[in-house]
Amino acid sequence: MRYDYLVVGAGLFGAVFAYEMNKRGKKVLVIDKRDHIAGNIYTESVLDINVHKYGAHIFHTSNQEVWEYINQFATFNHYINSPIARYHEELYNLPFNMNTFSKMWGVVTPAQAKAEIARQIEELHIEEPKNLEEQALSLAGRDVYEKLVKGYTEKQWGRDCKDLPAFIIKRLPLRFTYDNNYFNDPYQGIPVGGYTAIIEKMLEGIEVKTGICYQEYVEISGTGAEKTFIDKEGNDFAKVLYTGMIDEYFGYRLGHLEYRSLRFEQEEMPECENYQGNAVVNYTDRETPYTRIIEHKHFEFGKQSGTVITKEYPAEWKPGDEPYYPVNNEKNNALFEEYRKLAQEETNVLFGGRLGQYQYYDMDKVIAAALQMVEKNS
Repeated sequence: MRYDYLVVGAGLFGAVFAYEMNKRGKKVLVIDKRDHIAGNIYTESVLDINVHKYGAHIFHTSNQEVWEYINQFATFNHYINSPIARYHEELYNLPFNMNTFSKMWGVVTPAQAKAEIARQIEELHIEEPKNLEEQALSLAGRDVYEKLVKGYTEKQWGRDCKDLPAFIIKRLPLRFTYDNNYFNDPYQGIPVGGYTAIIEKMLEGIEVKTGICYQEYVEISGTGAEKTFIDKEGNDFAKVLYTGMIDEYFGYRLGHLEYRSLRFEQEEMPECENYQGNAVVNYTDRETPYTRIIEHKHFEFGKQSGTVITKEYPAEWKPGDEPYYPVNNEKNNALFEEYRKLAQEETNVLFGGRLGQYQYYDMDKVIAAALQMVEKNS
């Protein structure tokens, strides 16, 4: 059978692209190496709770067009992301705001908070930050850095803050209002019923195969515009949208791009109605091995008798692991640029998503980028 597109990856980017191309009359086959659709936004029901299997995903955007687009596929609740930071036995509000500063120093006005931060910064005498530690200290002072930045960042990156480049933290969001809303975007929430249902609706009427590895499933012959793609069933494809790792597509011929990975420990608690009182609690001390605990029922204001929590552990990535965050430092960005040049020579292959374009995307940016790619190729 002749297909117009083989879409490699059934995550949000691939699903939006497949949905739009199918709507335009194109014949599309979607494959994914995992045994399920929806990629990293996959949710599944556990104890009647929609569990975010690959970490917390809170939809937020300032783009009204994207908001209206995603609302075709789900009803969103009014969840507002207001994480808590736990430093040993101390609890602080995130993002850093007047509630945080009041708890930390006993201040009550923005002027008092600004004066305390300025005093701490002045005492440090940092003129040109040489690393992430000095950069954070020069932006927020010692207390905020030591209690809320240092331990969390070192766990996230697996390195001492003194060994990380300053540019990783270009700014720290210090807010001098009593507002715990993490995002400034006017549109935000969680889809009622979970994210998987959104992808199911997008892929309705489209052929989907899971548990399929592209490299093992598709045979490629020819070069450039003459390149052909034939799968193991003898189907051929005019074009490919590839949302996997761009360096993997090219057989790592220029070397491996680097990523950070994550490990999740999920725990079902059928006898516990409420474990931590908040959807997201960040553990900012260095001694606690995980960075945060997610209690999934709070995303949808759940009243279930039990609960499900997930502990999130950052990890060094190695080939074969799941890549979550691109390491966009100077070395990796230069290597990606070389892979991007190779990608431009592929006349009938498109590269999309965070792995195909080697950058971290919020979900609204994924949708916008996928729609832009559709328009370019329609």
